[in-house]
Formats: sequence, structure tokens, C-alpha cells
Amino acid sequence: MLSFLTACQSVAFFIANTPSFFSSQTRVSDVAYGEAAHQTLDIYLPTKDTKDAPVIVFFYGGGWTDGEKAQYRFVADRFTRKGYVVVIPDYIKYPDAGFPVFIEDGAKAVAWTLTHIGAYGGNPKQVVLMGHSAGAHMGGMLITDRHYLKDAGASVSAIRGFVGLAGPYAFTPEEEIYKQVFAPPSNYPRMQMPTFIDGTEPPMLLLYGEDDDVVYYSNIEKVTAASKAKGGSVISKGYAGLGHIGMVGVLSAYWSDKAPVAEDADQFIRSALKE
Repeated sequence: MLSFLTACQSVAFFIANTPSFFSSQTRVSDVAYGEAAHQTLDIYLPTKDTKDAPVIVFFYGGGWTDGEKAQYRFVADRFTRKGYVVVIPDYIKYPDAGFPVFIEDGAKAVAWTLTHIGAYGGNPKQVVLMGHSAGAHMGGMLITDRHYLKDAGASVSAIRGFVGLAGPYAFTPEEEIYKQVFAPPSNYPRMQMPTFIDGTEPPMLLLYGEDDDVVYYSNIEKVTAASKAKGGSVISKGYAGLGHIGMVGVLSAYWSDKAPVAEDADQFIRSALKE
């Protein structure tokens, strides 16, 4: 069964990525953002002569236990077609390490991007974070718990916006695997965005599938309530007929007609960059 599911997942990624093989984007692979072997990222450029383009750092999901950056070139393709430089980092997974080490990796990747992306044609003053599922949780924690970026030599003030897709921003671990990832229970408040929201975060766009039965809408409600109570900027939007995986799947050109997730994200980012 495990082999069957793995094969199905591989086929799904192959289909999602197929249109990107015919795009004009340029990929710079396996750039180190740290000293550990897993601390590498891929950079996708709209064209070979990219100059001063806005930048998206995308964190993929996988339950903090699975996933790799090469699987998500379809996400990069979707946004390089819109003129963005897209950075997709790898990060450590459980059981090699648990919370908060993967978020620390994310902070290092963002700090590297802010310092070095200009050499690849990206504008370091126009960097936004985006993520799906566990990756959305990581991005959300980076803009709310400020010590991560500070410890990596960067600042939340350098981030212009955050787009979260189906993120478990405020959940309490109940499944055994996630109890292990975030152990001990005293960590739980420290892995929830509302704990740290003070209203000064970059603008947030929280997108979700109305048919998501993996990450519940209560995560959106809790973050939205906490942000609005502090005078923060947060927008949420749901999509009928989309489940948890569908929220990232529609970023592939193959399924893009299912919901305007990429278009809504693009519109939000363009607006945030003008502020």
C-alpha cells in the first residue's frame, strides 16, 4: 500500500510539473543557504536576463515529515510566468529534527534570500513569503515570532507580505506523529501564530479550500481574530470544491482553471508591494 501511494504521489507531481518543462523559466539548483547538506534552495527566474523582479519564497508542505523542493517547480512556473523570482528551499524534516528546527531552517533561507537574491535579478526590497500546509505554518511563524529571522540575521520588517494556503496556523497536535514533531506539550503555544500576533505583521492573505478535511477553517478564524483585534492586516478567502491538496494543485497550469488561487495571490502581492 505504501508503495502504491508513493507511486500515485509521484504520478501526481509528474502531471503537475509537466507544463513547467516547456516554460521559459531558468532554474538555478541546489544553492546552499547553510552548511548542512539539506540546507539548499532552488531559484527560478522568469528569464535569463531577469532584473529587479519581486521575489516569492515558497515553503512546501508535507506534514513536516515529507517533501522536497524539486517536486514544486510547477509552483515556481506559475509565478515566474507572472514576473516573479521564486525561491524554494528544502528544510529538515522529522524524525531528523522536530520543532522548531525546521522553522529555523526557513529563517536561514529567507535571510539568505534577502542578502543574495539581488545577484539573481530579484529585488531584495520586494520579498514576500508563501507556503502550503506545513509550509504555510512555517511562513506564518516566521512573520509572527520575530526571533527566528532575527537570530538568522534578518528582520520581519524586510518581508512585504505573506500568502498562506491551507495552513494549520493555530492547531493543537492530536495525532501521535504531530505530538512527536512538536513535543513536549509545553511547546504548543510556541508553535501557534496567534500567540505572537501583535498587529505589526506584514499583510496576510489566508486562502483555504472549503472542502478541506485535513486542516480546519478554525485555523483561519483564530489568526484573523487575533490580527484584527490588534489592528493588523489580514484577508481570507475560500474556494468551493477545493480540498487540502487541491489548494496547491491548482497552481499547476494543468489544473489552473479549477480556482483563481494564483491570480488572487498575485493581486494581493502586487497591492502589498505598493504599500
